[in-house]
Amino acid sequence: MAQTRSDIRNIAIIAHVDHGKTTLVDGMLKQTKVFRNAAAAGERILDSNALERERGITILAKNTAVIWNDTKINIVDTPGHADFGGEVERVLNMVDGALLLVDAVEGPMPQTRFVLRKALGLGLRVIVVINKVDRPHADPERALNQTFDLFIELGASDEQAEFPVVYTVGLEGRSGVTPEDLGDDLTPLFETILSEIAAPTYDDTAPTSLLVTTLEYDNYKGQLGIGRLHSGTLRKGDNVLRITPTGQRSTGRIEYLFTFYNLTKVETPEVHAGDILAFGGLEQLGISDNITDPTNPFILPPISVEEPTVRMTFGVNTSPFAGREGKTGWGTSRRLRERLYNETRSNLALRVQDSDTPDRFIVSGRGELHLGILIETMRREGYEFDVSKPEVIFRRDPETEELLEPVEEVDIEVVDSLTGTVVELLGGRRGRMLDIRTDAGTTYMRYLVPTRGLLGFRSQFMTSTSGMGQVHSIFYGYEPFMGNIPTRQYGSLVAWETGVATPYAMVHAQARGSFFIEPGTDIYEGMVVGEHIRPEDLAVNLCKTKQLSAVRTKNYADEERMNGIQNLSLDDFLEFIAEDELLEVTPQNLRARKKVLNNERRMKEQKAREKIMAGE
Repeated sequence: MAQTRSDIRNIAIIAHVDHGKTTLVDGMLKQTKVFRNAAAAGERILDSNALERERGITILAKNTAVIWNDTKINIVDTPGHADFGGEVERVLNMVDGALLLVDAVEGPMPQTRFVLRKALGLGLRVIVVINKVDRPHADPERALNQTFDLFIELGASDEQAEFPVVYTVGLEGRSGVTPEDLGDDLTPLFETILSEIAAPTYDDTAPTSLLVTTLEYDNYKGQLGIGRLHSGTLRKGDNVLRITPTGQRSTGRIEYLFTFYNLTKVETPEVHAGDILAFGGLEQLGISDNITDPTNPFILPPISVEEPTVRMTFGVNTSPFAGREGKTGWGTSRRLRERLYNETRSNLALRVQDSDTPDRFIVSGRGELHLGILIETMRREGYEFDVSKPEVIFRRDPETEELLEPVEEVDIEVVDSLTGTVVELLGGRRGRMLDIRTDAGTTYMRYLVPTRGLLGFRSQFMTSTSGMGQVHSIFYGYEPFMGNIPTRQYGSLVAWETGVATPYAMVHAQARGSFFIEPGTDIYEGMVVGEHIRPEDLAVNLCKTKQLSAVRTKNYADEERMNGIQNLSLDDFLEFIAEDELLEVTPQNLRARKKVLNNERRMKEQKAREKIMAGE
C-alpha cells in the first residue's frame, strides 16, 4: 500500500556553471539557522574540495539537509559543468524535484539544456528560479520566456511545462514571486518547495531497497554508501544483500547508519523509506549497487550515464627524473592501475582499460576538464605518471560503416568588436554557426563544432579575445567525420642534453622561441623546454656555460636580458603537447617531453616517416 512521507522533501539544485547554485545553498543554510554566526560562515560553503575553491566550480555532488517549518528538505548540490555530467545523472535518482537556476542576464545556457533534459526524463517536478535579478542588464521576463521555450523543445509534459517560478538574488539571500517585489529572505522559495515538490511515496509492504548513488570514504568507518531508501526500513545491525549491476551478490551487515542534517551526518538507529541516508559496514561498494533484503530481494534499475567522448593514456613515469618527486612506491604500474580502477567505482562517467603494454592504461572521460581534474587530484595525492595528448573517440555507423565523430554545441559570449575574430577561429575548426544575436554591446553565438576542434581551443580563444569572452560547450551527438582540422602552429624546443639550464645558454637561444622553464632548472635530453617560432621541432643546448677569459669583449650595457617565461598550467600543457609527446606529472612539477627521448634516434625515425609519406 502506498504511503507518503509528508515530513520530507528531496530536491536537487541544477543549473549551468556559474549561475549561482552553491551561493543559493549558502543562503538556504544560513536562513535555516545552520550556523550560530551566519556572517562568519563564508561563501560557497559546500565547495569544500580544494580544487573546487581554486577553480570556482562544483565538481562533486554533495548532500545536505535543512529544516523548514518542521519539514526536512534534503538538498543535493550538483555540478554545472558538462564534463561532470555523470555526477548529475546519478544523483537525480535520489530526488523528487529540482530547482533549475537560470541567470536573469544570460538566460538558459548549454549546461542548462543538459541538466534540464535529465530532470525531465526522470519525470521530476521542476521549479524555475530566475537568479541574479539585480544584475545590470537583467531581463527576467526574457530569461523566463527562453526557459519556457527550452521546456517545450525538450519535450516536457503539460504538467512539467506549467512550472512555478521564483525570483532570487542568491548572494543576498532574497526571493519573491515577482522580480519587482523581492522579500528580505528566502521564505517564498521555501514555501514554493513545500507546496510544489511532491513528498516521497513508498510501498510499505515492499522489502528494503536502496540504490547506491554516491560513495564517500571515512578514515575511521571506511567506505560509506549514499542513496535514497526507496522502500522498507533500514536499521543499524541489519543483514543486507548487495547486488552489483553485473549481477554479483554478496551479503554484509549495516554497521553505521546516518541521515543528513545541516552540514553533517547524524548517526541514527533506523531510517524509513523516502529519506536519503549514508551507511557503512560492507567491505565492497560501488555506484549503482542494490542494497536489499537478503530473504526477499527487490532490485532497482541501474543508473545509466552517457558514454565518454575523449580519451588519453596514463602510464608509468619513464623519464630520467622518475622517482624523485612522487611518494615512494607510488609510481609503479600496479599502484597506478589500482588507483585508476578504484576511481571508476565512484566516477561513473569514467572508463579505464588495460592497453597492449602493462604499464599504460587507456582512460576515457567526458572532456578535457573531466580528465584534467583526475590528473590534478592524483598528483596532489602523491602519484607521479605521464599522460598522452587527449584524443576524441570515433565511432562507425553500424549500417553504413561511415566514420562518425563527437560534436559539441558551443555557446560564445564576446564583445561586439571581437565577433570577427571568433568567427575566423571557429571556421578554421570546422565550426557551423547555428545562431547569432547582439545585445547591449555583447554578441552571443551558437555553433556546432567537432570535439577535435575544441581540443586546445579555449586557451587560444582567451588569448585572441584578451579574456573578454566566455565559451561553454556541451556534447551534442555524433555526426559524419568533418575533415582535417589544423593542429598547433608551432613546434617544440627540445633539450639536447641532460643538466642544468644556464642563463647564458637560454639568453642565446631565446631568439628561437619562448621558454617554459627558468634558468637553474634541471632538464634532461628530450624534455620540451619551450615553444619554437617555426612549425618544426628544434633541439637546443641549454646547459652550455660561458667560457671565462681575462679579456672582455662586451660592455655591461650590451648584455642581453632574459625574456619572460611561459608558466603553463595543467590545462595549458594538455592543449600544447603534440602526438609524439607526453606530459610528465609529479606532485611538484609538470614537464612536457618527447615519447622518444634520444634526439638522434628521434630524428632518424622522423626522417624514415617522411620518406614513407613521400612514397620513396
